[in-house]
Amino acid sequence: MPLKIQTPEWVKDAVFYQIFPDRFAKSLRLIKPTNIEPWETPPTTFGYKGGDLYGVLEHLDHIQDLGFNAIYFTPIFQSACNHRYHTHDYYQVDPLLGGNPAFFALRDEMKRRGMKLLLDGVFNHASRGIYYFNDILENGPNSAYLDWFTVEDFPLSAYDDSKPANYVAWVGLRALPKWNTDNPQVREYIMKVAEYWLHQGIDGWRLDVPFCITSPGFWNEFRERVKKINPEAYIVGEVWWDSTNYLQGDQFDAVMNYLFTEPVLQFVGQDHLDRRHAISGKSYDPYPPIDGEHFAVKIEKQVFRYDWEITQAQLNLLDSHDTPRLITICSGDKASLKLATLFLMTFPGAPSVYYGDEIGLPGADDPDCRRTMPWTERENWDQELLSIHKQLIGLRHQYKALRRGTYRGAGANKTCYAFSRILGKERLIVAANVGAQSETLSLNRLESLPEGTTFQVLYGQGQASFEGGRVSLTLPPREGMILRID
Repeated sequence: MPLKIQTPEWVKDAVFYQIFPDRFAKSLRLIKPTNIEPWETPPTTFGYKGGDLYGVLEHLDHIQDLGFNAIYFTPIFQSACNHRYHTHDYYQVDPLLGGNPAFFALRDEMKRRGMKLLLDGVFNHASRGIYYFNDILENGPNSAYLDWFTVEDFPLSAYDDSKPANYVAWVGLRALPKWNTDNPQVREYIMKVAEYWLHQGIDGWRLDVPFCITSPGFWNEFRERVKKINPEAYIVGEVWWDSTNYLQGDQFDAVMNYLFTEPVLQFVGQDHLDRRHAISGKSYDPYPPIDGEHFAVKIEKQVFRYDWEITQAQLNLLDSHDTPRLITICSGDKASLKLATLFLMTFPGAPSVYYGDEIGLPGADDPDCRRTMPWTERENWDQELLSIHKQLIGLRHQYKALRRGTYRGAGANKTCYAFSRILGKERLIVAANVGAQSETLSLNRLESLPEGTTFQVLYGQGQASFEGGRVSLTLPPREGMILRID
């Protein structure tokens, strides 16, 4: 008998804000070391900017006022790198972020506001500085933890690139020794870390490169133990490609939906797509541009790729700390970001906005995509983008059809695409024209409507005409709209 697939109910109502903690905001409550890069200077690969969790707490009003009700944090645990994917201690929040006291203060305030908190679980690899690997570096073959990692020979060379590392590391990076998850003790250690932070009140885990852990049954056990503590905990994997094998109800609730990202950027970007930034060696390829008919096939394939319960929980995104920002991929074209955000907030799945996108913060590939949030330069913020994010998020919260309604492609031509979201008496049409000229689109896949049907434009620009039970939309160039059918 097939497993009944269930995902956390709250995720369908969530709008996530993704924060890279070192670059979001820093608080005067926390004294920092002196060798911190100036906040306003361009980010570097190894430098710290000094953002912390108290800084996030102090800017929750900004986040919540826009309508975000959940935050996904990239790693926050103790680590000797600014992105903290090199974990030193899974039980301690990094001192530069304010340590555990800052986390608990932020957690308590987020709970008071009714906001959800998602942490990044880096469980495939650790760092050279974690106690268990450091013991091997100190004691060699006499280490008690020799089988917690995969040591191939001695002596280990953890820092000298001219010599063989002699241990297995993630993608060969000797700074990231890979856990031996076939070892039951390692497996139990990771499970207990996951359980501990759930007991501390987090609402789920985003799992870093989970496909690199191939130990049989590992993620099945992870799900069982997480859900036993909190059946509504959200488990989302960083898998950039088809994830059917992970999304059968026995491992993850969802994945980071780069299969949504790719066609959206290809469609909205058009001739604004900058090939230098669009093709960056990632596992998604937002180039070359595609027309509306191609987009219809590609995006609808993705919407119906998985069980509908899974689709509604997918973490949809336009960019992240691992990609150039959309505004940069699209050569600074604001219309591309506006159109993409329209799709992000109206498609099935939980939208996720990378901090700064709401004000048009640019950024090429890492480290440039991890720029600091310019809090002292508010006069330069794009107020139109801020307003659009607030309006679209507000409509998503207002209309349940945008969160749980059925999805159906309603029409497409070379430059336009439209779809419907319907739930009970709530009937909405979302449409976009990515072309440089006004365009009329006939909705040929919309249910027949009775005479006297009227339409209200909830967002954007355009007109709807209705004749003989058929709907036609006229859309200005590079514009989108949301229509309510009355």
